[in-house]
Formats: sequence, C-alpha cells, structure tokens
Amino acid sequence: MAVLSPPKARARRHKRVRKKVSGTAERPRLVVFRSNRGITAQLVDDLEGKTLAAASWLQLKKSFKGNKIAQAAEVGKLVAEAANKAEIEAVVFDRGGYLYHGRVKALAEAAREGGLKF
Repeated sequence: MAVLSPPKARARRHKRVRKKVSGTAERPRLVVFRSNRGITAQLVDDLEGKTLAAASWLQLKKSFKGNKIAQAAEVGKLVAEAANKAEIEAVVFDRGGYLYHGRVKALAEAAREGGLKF
C-alpha cells in the first residue's frame, strides 16, 4: 500500500469531514485554511454557495507581533467580529482536514470567546 503525501492525506480527511458538515444561512460553516505563513477563516452558506463573512492574517495590523498561534487567535477574534456584524451567532466548525490542535484550536477558541457558538 502506498503512503499518501501530507497534502493528499489532508484532502482525504477534508473530504471525509465535508460529507458530514454543511452550512446554512442560519448556521453557516466556519472553514479554516492554514498555510505555512498564515491562516484564514470564512463563514460559508453551502445552500446558496456564498461566503457570508471572512477574516485573514493579512487583515492584521502591521504592528502585530507574535507567533503563528497568536496570529490564529487574532484571526479567530476577527472572524467573530465579522460574524457579529453579519448577525450570525451559531456556526458549524469545519477544521478543513487539519488536526484540532495548535493554530486551528487557537482560532476556534478565540472565535468562541468572541461570541460564536459551535
């Protein structure tokens, strides 16, 4: 049996998660994408195929200093603020095939502290 490369393994895990997780207008899907340099999150209504709100590490102030976990926590706060502006309270969390620890966990916890329920 061949061993999958890390990107292919993540794509397989993400596909498996997406079979079970779907977002609606009332309860959109909070999607996380993690790159080597930063992290992004967006709220997606899968029924309409629209992004309702989004936040990225590129939106952080240039004066931001911290490691990538602190960066992910700030993005979590930003996505919670964007959700509040869009009048969204509850979401379904889609970790995107990533393991729930480190940056993904920091983003999720900061979003919860910002008022999102999931």
